[in-house]
Amino acid sequence: MKDKTRVAVVGCGPAGLMAATVLSEAGLPVDIFETKGSAGCKFLVAGRGGLNLTHSEQAEAFANRYGNNAEIFRKLLAGFSPDDLRAWLRGLGVETFVGTSGRVFPRDATAPDILKIWIETLGRRGVVFHYRHRWQGFAQTGAPLFLTENGVLLEFPARGVLLALGGASWPQTGSDGSWAALLAARGVHLEPFRPANCGVEVAWSEHFRTRFSGKPLKNLLLRCGDRQATGDVVVTAHGLEGGPVYALSAVIRDLLEKNSPVPLFLDLKRDLPLERLRERLERRSGKESLANFLRKAIHLTGPAYSLLREICSPEELRNPAVLAGHLKKLLVPIINTRPLAEAISSAGGVTFPEVTADLMLRKLPGVFVAGEMLDWEAPTGGYLLQGAFTTGYLAAQGLLEWLGQTPRPQPPGCSSQDS
Repeated sequence: MKDKTRVAVVGCGPAGLMAATVLSEAGLPVDIFETKGSAGCKFLVAGRGGLNLTHSEQAEAFANRYGNNAEIFRKLLAGFSPDDLRAWLRGLGVETFVGTSGRVFPRDATAPDILKIWIETLGRRGVVFHYRHRWQGFAQTGAPLFLTENGVLLEFPARGVLLALGGASWPQTGSDGSWAALLAARGVHLEPFRPANCGVEVAWSEHFRTRFSGKPLKNLLLRCGDRQATGDVVVTAHGLEGGPVYALSAVIRDLLEKNSPVPLFLDLKRDLPLERLRERLERRSGKESLANFLRKAIHLTGPAYSLLREICSPEELRNPAVLAGHLKKLLVPIINTRPLAEAISSAGGVTFPEVTADLMLRKLPGVFVAGEMLDWEAPTGGYLLQGAFTTGYLAAQGLLEWLGQTPRPQPPGCSSQDS
C-alpha cells in the first residue's frame, strides 16, 4: 500500500521538477510551489541559445568540472549520470544527440517543448502546481509557509519538504537568493553568493568602448593564473563576455578578492608560434600602414588591431619583437566581474557539510535541498543543468527513504500510466 503522505517541492526549476518526477513516480501525492507565474523560467532562458542538457565527457573528467566539489559530485553523478539523464529524456519522448564539442542537445525539441511535455506528464500523475507562492520559511509545526499573490500566508501540511529554490543569478527568473536568510535563521551555514560564469570588466577608453562594443574577437586563447580557455570572445561596453571568459571567471573572481586588477592574457594568434609570428612582422616595409600589414601578413582583422592599440604604446607597436610578444600574450587588466544578477550561475549557498549524503539538512530533519541552493559551481557546457538534475533526483530519493518509501533503483522514466 502506497504511503499517502503529502510532499511539498518548492521551486519549479530543473531540480524541483526532477524531484517531483521521482516522488510522483513512487506514488506520493506531490504539491510543487513556485514564486513566479509559471514553471521553468530559468530553464527557458538557458535554452534560448540552444539547450545544452549535459555533456558526453567521461565520468572522471565530468566530475572534475565541479572543482573543489569534484569528489562529492563523483558520488552524486554515480547515482544519476549523464547517461541516466539521456535515458530519462528518451522515456519522456525527447531524443538527444552529441555535438562535435561533446555537448548533448535535444534532437528535435526546444526548451519550451521539453518543459510542456514534462509538466503535462507530472499533471497526469496528479502533481499539483501552485504558482505565485513565495516560500516564507516554516511554521512552529514544521510545515512550510507560503505567501500567496493575494497576500495570504498559507501553512501547507507536508511531512516532507524538498527545497529547490535556485541560487542568486538571474533574479528575474525567481532565483533571487532571498531564501538564504530564512535558512540562516535556522542555524544553517551558507557561503555568500558570488557570480559564476560571468563577464568581466575592463576600463576601456571611450573610443574603444563606443566603437567596438558588441564586436567579436575570434579564436583566442585566454590565460589567467594556471588556467586557460579557448574560443571566441565579445567586446562589451563593460569589458569582455563569451565562453572562454566564463570558463575563467571563477579564477578571476577569486583573484580579484585578493588584489585588483587581475591580469588576463590573450593570445590573439594562437595558430602561429611566437618565432614564426616575429619573422612575419619583421617583413614590414616602412611605407605600409601597420593595420594593413597585419591584415595581410597574419590575417589580424576585426577589433583585434584596435585592441592592440588600446593596450600597447606606439613604440611597442613599431617594434616587431615586442609586438609579437603582445600578440601572443596581450595583458588585459580585469578590474571586476559583472554583477551577480547578470551571471549565468552563482557560487555559494548551503555548504555540503550542512547536508547528509542524501542531501537532507542536518539541522532540519525532513527538509532536503537540491540544485543551485547548494554551494557548488561548474562551467557551462551541460554541467550546470546536469548538476541540477542530479541533485534533484538524489534529494528526492533521500526524501523517499526518510518517509519510509522504497526508492526506485533506476532513474525515473515514463510509466505506462503516463502514456
